[in-house]
Amino acid sequence: MRTLKGALLAGAMMLGAGAASAENGEKPQYGGALEIGTVYVTLSALSWDPADFNWKLNHDTGLFYEQLFAGDLSKSKKAGGPFNFIPDAWLATDAIRGELVEKWEWKQDPLRVEMKVRKGVMFPEKPGVMKKRELTAEDIVFTYNRLEKSPKKLLAYFDHVDKVEAADSHTVVFHMKHYFAEWDYRFGWGYYSAIHPKEVADAGASNWKNVNGTGPYMLSEFVSGNSNVYVKNPDYWDKEKIGNTEYKLPFVDKITYRTIKDEATFVTALRTGKLDMLEAIRWQNVDSLKKSAPRLQWNRWLNQSGTFMAMRVDVDGPFKDIRVRRALNYAVNKQEIVKEYYNGNAELFAYPQHPDYVGYFEPLETQPASVQELFKYDPAKAKKLLAEAGFPKGFTTKVQVCSCSPDHMDLLPLVAGYLEQVGVKLEIQPLEYGAFLSAMTSRTMTPAYFMNNGHTNPTTTIRKSFTTGQQWNPSGWSDPEYDKKMDVVYREPDEAKRQKLLREMTTEILDKAPYIWLPTPYVYSAWWPWVKNYAGELRAGAVRPGPIYARIWVDQELKKKMGY
Repeated sequence: MRTLKGALLAGAMMLGAGAASAENGEKPQYGGALEIGTVYVTLSALSWDPADFNWKLNHDTGLFYEQLFAGDLSKSKKAGGPFNFIPDAWLATDAIRGELVEKWEWKQDPLRVEMKVRKGVMFPEKPGVMKKRELTAEDIVFTYNRLEKSPKKLLAYFDHVDKVEAADSHTVVFHMKHYFAEWDYRFGWGYYSAIHPKEVADAGASNWKNVNGTGPYMLSEFVSGNSNVYVKNPDYWDKEKIGNTEYKLPFVDKITYRTIKDEATFVTALRTGKLDMLEAIRWQNVDSLKKSAPRLQWNRWLNQSGTFMAMRVDVDGPFKDIRVRRALNYAVNKQEIVKEYYNGNAELFAYPQHPDYVGYFEPLETQPASVQELFKYDPAKAKKLLAEAGFPKGFTTKVQVCSCSPDHMDLLPLVAGYLEQVGVKLEIQPLEYGAFLSAMTSRTMTPAYFMNNGHTNPTTTIRKSFTTGQQWNPSGWSDPEYDKKMDVVYREPDEAKRQKLLREMTTEILDKAPYIWLPTPYVYSAWWPWVKNYAGELRAGAVRPGPIYARIWVDQELKKKMGY
């Protein structure tokens, strides 16, 4: 069985990120520093250990931990290609390059993927942890086995893999139990794919002082709630072709991620040049920034996370009744939220599939009437359904929200106001992010839970949110028949067939309304003109910006001329 995806990937040999367009013929510069307010500017690093299976790990470790595959940035829109590299964890098949492996191929009898590990990739010396040495296939085997045995491993995450072995020092073989549509994402470039050496695990992978990888930077300092500081790895292997010249990466000497919890403070930091880049800016701040800092460069993108209020169906209460869940959807004026709250800077319908997922996304106007009506304001129908469900006077319920999100802290009271008009009262409990996340993962959260969730990719967005026992399933949705459909999707090698199945599954879950489905806002990124070889790209893998930042250079003379 040589699948379409396997055939497309087989034999791929890509060195570096390939060619990129030089900006107006400008020559890259080495040196300088970047101060970045990332997409997660309000959130400090949550973990440094890949075996913790923490969703944010690649964001914080992706400058020093590399993976088998990464996004092929030579195919970015900036370089004349078709991809914006905005999605939080989706790479189209032809947007993938080899990173730590340089070629790979599906083979039969037994079903397996053979990968050739890139030669000459080095772990730099880390005093007290490890000597400088070359990456080998054994490092990949070690990483896989450590993740597979982790008590924090996501349910069934590697169940399609039989075993992983090193055929020689630069050949690693993944033996598969069966075809699996996300094989490359799960361990190749996904959230939990960071290749790390045994020496780091032995020293203590959760301690930031011990981390060490093959990437373009090394972590030199971490202050929780303040900053992550990365310095250039002199032993880094990759190059970038610009024009007809290849340049050794990375360009910038030091990169700092700033953690700033207050929105006014991080917006001011950008305006005054204390931040070179700010990746996530709410529309409310854009006009004032454009007036006060007119030289800023901009990119606008539709949020890659869906916003909703989950209604728990895994505990006794009103939300077990579909009439109640549908009623609460009717009670919220979603069109008004788009028009008045977001000032038009949102899409009424863009979750759980994202419009970027061509072939997987089906627009609201072609959905069944029963789905379309969930997005229409009808408080009279809401009251009627609540009465039919045994709640003629409504009810009171508790809802948790993360204080880390300025948008949610503003939006939830508005949603609560709509619900109160039909007799449903929300008792709002704001939590810091650590406590908020812990409430969900430990299943101790309130009956209602207000959050956004990354789309991830067209398959995972359904699996992680609506199949039985998944960590990121805040409603506790569980339907054995739905789970079976998900299994069929994963084993289907034909992408067109998978697309059809996923469109049907998406419609089904929309109709059953485990969430109050809310609009998806547009977000803005901005950067100063001295930030070069950049056009607003956010991820080159699952929440991993590292390869993007490694290719940026700073025009230090321009920065000085502009008075910064």
